[in-house]
Amino acid sequence: MQKILKQVENKKIFDVLIIGSGAAGNSLALQLPKTMSVGLISKTELHEGSTYYAQGGISAVLSKIDSINQHVEDTMEAGAGLCKEDIVKAVAKDSKAIIEWLLEQGVKFTKNESGSSDKLHLTKEGGHTHPRIVHAADKTGEAIQDSLINKVKKQSNIELFTHHVAIDLITKKSKDSAQKKCVGSYILNKKNNQINIFKAKFVVLATGGANKVYLYTSNPDTSSGDGIAMAYRAGCDIANMEFMQFHPTCLFHHKAKSFLISESLRGEGGKLLLPNGDSFMHKYDSRGVLAPRDIVARAIDSEMKINGFDYVLLDISHKKSSFIKKRFPNIYKKCLEFNIDITKTAMPVVPATHYTCGGINIDINARTNIKNLYAIGEVAHSGLHGANRMASNSLLECIFFSKKVLEDIKKYKNEKHEDIRNLLENNKDKKVSEEVIIKHSWKEIRTLMWNYVGIVRTNERLLKAKIRISIFKREVEESFDKNIISSDLIELRNLIYIAEIIITSALTRRESRGLHYNLDYPKINDKAEDTIINIGVKNNIKLYQEK
Repeated sequence: MQKILKQVENKKIFDVLIIGSGAAGNSLALQLPKTMSVGLISKTELHEGSTYYAQGGISAVLSKIDSINQHVEDTMEAGAGLCKEDIVKAVAKDSKAIIEWLLEQGVKFTKNESGSSDKLHLTKEGGHTHPRIVHAADKTGEAIQDSLINKVKKQSNIELFTHHVAIDLITKKSKDSAQKKCVGSYILNKKNNQINIFKAKFVVLATGGANKVYLYTSNPDTSSGDGIAMAYRAGCDIANMEFMQFHPTCLFHHKAKSFLISESLRGEGGKLLLPNGDSFMHKYDSRGVLAPRDIVARAIDSEMKINGFDYVLLDISHKKSSFIKKRFPNIYKKCLEFNIDITKTAMPVVPATHYTCGGINIDINARTNIKNLYAIGEVAHSGLHGANRMASNSLLECIFFSKKVLEDIKKYKNEKHEDIRNLLENNKDKKVSEEVIIKHSWKEIRTLMWNYVGIVRTNERLLKAKIRISIFKREVEESFDKNIISSDLIELRNLIYIAEIIITSALTRRESRGLHYNLDYPKINDKAEDTIINIGVKNNIKLYQEK
């Protein structure tokens, strides 16, 4: 007999509700006026998210040989015609100020050994004309996250909710317009399986990307696309989700769980080689190993398929051992766990999904098309990345748009709370979902996406994937209606919505551009246009929408 659980509803009220505790969410929480009450939702522990595992760094124009115009030009080129130039310029222009703000928060970036001791060390990554990557050895994300979390914990107006997962947004029809308004969210407390209503004047989605929809990814398990899926169901415009960035080099080892090997390792002279020792990147791009990520990932994928290799090699062993250990201490130690000494031998690597370039469509102020709902960081599509993200622009984007939300919220200081009726259905007769079904479905979907909607695509594979995902979607909505809502069921549901959005977006784009490569449409169109997807129909889940 299935164990029956009762899910009890409690109401919590804040001025600002931030869903997500990475660089974007934490930096916004810190900058909001201390007179505003802030609820900060974290799916697991505060540090667990993509920010923490970011190795490379954060791009900024700090060198005399560099310029804002060059940073803009490099980003626009990497974005393959789909970047919004005004956004790119604004972010690049603010890059120095963002680094200064992070230093004020206590982030310990690596400094130059030569010359002035107060100068930050700058390294180079793919797509960048000049060295402009500020970093903290090879653990930049960890350094940023630790500093922000230390500050967040000390701020009295911020209430932290760890091990809480958002289920759906709560929206109402605005009295004065046809535009919907976000008034809060239903949140599951994973510790006691209770659902709470979190009521807020402003809701900010900072939940990160959706890369866990693929079988192989450099991302942590939290990257299941929750914010994008919730926003989609609420009626937000979702843009350019066909552009899923595959990082070219993740460690290939059955125990490594796709451990990321930073692009900065190639920036410091690392070579890409076939297992027989031959180099190959010169055949694909004149920039070689420092070509944009989509080109490098496709080149590796092509060589693996043509030659039947399980992996290629990344070799930096020709550099001094002391340099490698100091510049890449985290990668060196991690590889040693798998008996790979990168000072003496090359490491086996494969591509894996790394970054969601599309997301919830936002404007320069991080507003969505739903009133009082904002999106920042990887969950959002701002126009900075276009059809491909240039390395180390993502952390920059997080901080930039957190500042924009701050500025925008200040304009509406007289905003009032809306009444929210209790729309929770009676759960007393619902049963607990069988975990084996959820785990099996999770693996099936991720394998399907890897094989049918991967680095290189075809219409036939996309159409077959669409049919299969529609079956999964129907099954999970039935399960969501009949069973007790659990964290695993929420994530499975979101993954299915993400898969549907990616496939629909990929079928809509009839060209090959940036990260989207379709063998049936190998050419690039003369006109670059965004792919905008909207649910277009009334949400069929009665539970979560105000009438």
